[in-house]
Amino acid sequence: MQQLKSRIEAVLFVTARALSLDEIAAYVDTEPEQAEEALLELIMDYSSRDGALEIDDEDGYILQVKEEYSDIVEKICPIDLSAAVLRTLSIIAIKKSIRQSELVKMRSNAYEHIAELVEKGLVSKHKDKNGRSINLKVTPKFKEYFKLKGDINLLAKQLEKEIDEKKNN
Repeated sequence: MQQLKSRIEAVLFVTARALSLDEIAAYVDTEPEQAEEALLELIMDYSSRDGALEIDDEDGYILQVKEEYSDIVEKICPIDLSAAVLRTLSIIAIKKSIRQSELVKMRSNAYEHIAELVEKGLVSKHKDKNGRSINLKVTPKFKEYFKLKGDINLLAKQLEKEIDEKKNN
């Protein structure tokens, strides 16, 4: 079992996205039931030690830095966004909450941008009351990243500055 846990740990270490149980089982060439048992033990191993890493299993399995250490990681590996993605992000931030369909009408390539922004934790997606439309809004990580204190006008100016800097580089 220890060798299987180590192999799964290696897979989680090198992937930058959450993996399904079936994907992990395929990578380590085992049955999903065996992979799940090893994963549960690995999760317990990480949670029992006082380290900076954890295995999150909310939307698949991913090895990640615990939230309390994210400030250190951001200094070393800041999030890099293209000017086009920053423009999409600025619309979401200025609107505070916007339907995904409305954003796509404004920016035709928004689906790719939204996926990137959600993956990087800067934007969240929520279904509205009717359950069909998806609303987008910025997350607390967004404010941390841009070092903002809640003023939407300051936010807009900061984003425009970032966009201009990206264009000029």
